[in-house]
Amino acid sequence: MSAPRRLIIVEDDAKFASALQRSFERKGYEVRRAAHLAEMLELLDEVRPGYAVVDLKLAGESGLACVVALHAHDPSMLIVVLTGFASIATAVEAIKLGACHYLAKPSNSDDIEAAFAKGSGDPSAPISPRPTSIKTLEWERIHEALVEADFNISETARRLGMHRRTLARKLEKRPLK
Repeated sequence: MSAPRRLIIVEDDAKFASALQRSFERKGYEVRRAAHLAEMLELLDEVRPGYAVVDLKLAGESGLACVVALHAHDPSMLIVVLTGFASIATAVEAIKLGACHYLAKPSNSDDIEAAFAKGSGDPSAPISPRPTSIKTLEWERIHEALVEADFNISETARRLGMHRRTLARKLEKRPLK
């Protein structure tokens, strides 16, 4: 029998973390969860995972601090950073700090497992023929502002400098998941 595949999930969204945990357990992983850096460090005293999934934006702290601690704990650990706020700057930092991959949400266990399998870079990765669309950039900024305003529509509209009804119409076209 092969050695168990141990995974730690560092995610502050309990529902998403639970869904990921169940999915990975069905794939044969032993999974532990933490919602923040301190809890993750306590888990590292108990278990030695070979894999980690880290949310970039944890409540009140950066997931990059978790990447640093995980990489220091075991430099051979395969770490995938997940984020709903993808940017080139944070992707570069995550990789420099020890992550093997960086995925934008929504991602599922299949996407993450594929990222673990591609622990090293792929020089044949296709280059997108066109840049990110304005609509995508707008949606990402709206979502970021929603999170910053604790999903208060009026406050989000104020921060974005748009009318509340305009924001509500945009959200109806592309509802949050």
